[in-house]
Amino acid sequence: MKNIASALVRAQRGFAPALKTSTNPHFRSKYVDLSGCIEAVIDSLNNAGIALVQRTSEDSTGVTVETVFVHESGEMMECGKLHVPASKQDAQGYGSALTYARRYSLMAAAGIAPEDDDGNAASRTPAPKVSATKTDLVPPSRMAIVADVAAAIDERISANDLIGAFEEYSGITDVEEKTALWGMLDSKTRSSIKKHAESLKG
Repeated sequence: MKNIASALVRAQRGFAPALKTSTNPHFRSKYVDLSGCIEAVIDSLNNAGIALVQRTSEDSTGVTVETVFVHESGEMMECGKLHVPASKQDAQGYGSALTYARRYSLMAAAGIAPEDDDGNAASRTPAPKVSATKTDLVPPSRMAIVADVAAAIDERISANDLIGAFEEYSGITDVEEKTALWGMLDSKTRSSIKKHAESLKG
C-alpha cells in the first residue's frame, strides 16, 4: 500500500472544490452533481497515477457502490461499500439511487465536500439558522448527524426524489433531533415533506 498511499497524498493536494453548479428548477437551489464531483478529483488522481473505479451492484431494495482507487503499480485502495435504497422499483428509482450513491461514495472516499462557486459565494442567501432552543438538547455529535441528514434531504430534493427525501427525514426519530432537522430545511422542502406525509395518511 506504500505506492498508492503516497500517490493519494499527492493527488489530494490538487483536488478542486466540488462546486454546486447544477440547479433544481423546482426549488431554485443549487447542488453538486456527479460530474462535478468527478471533475473535482479526476485530473489530480490521474496525474498521480491513480485510476478511479466505482463498482456497482443492485439488489431488490436498491444499489450498492464502492469507490476504488487503482494505482499504476497495481496497488488498490477499496473505500467501503455504500448502499442506497431505491425510492421506486423502476428505472428512475434505481437510476436516482445509483447517481446518489456514486456521488456520496466518491466524496467520502476523496475527502471532499460540496462548495458554492465563487460567483455565488458573495451573494448567496445564508442557510436557515436553527435557534438555540432547538439544538441545546441535542449533543454535538448527534447534531453533526442531523446536519448530514439535512444535506442528504437537500440532495434528494435536488434530484426530484421526494420519496427518498421523506425516507431520510423519517430516519430521524428522536423528537429533539427531528425538531432541529426541521429547522435546517427550507420552507419549500418542509412543505413538500408535509404534503407527502399527508398523502400517506390519506
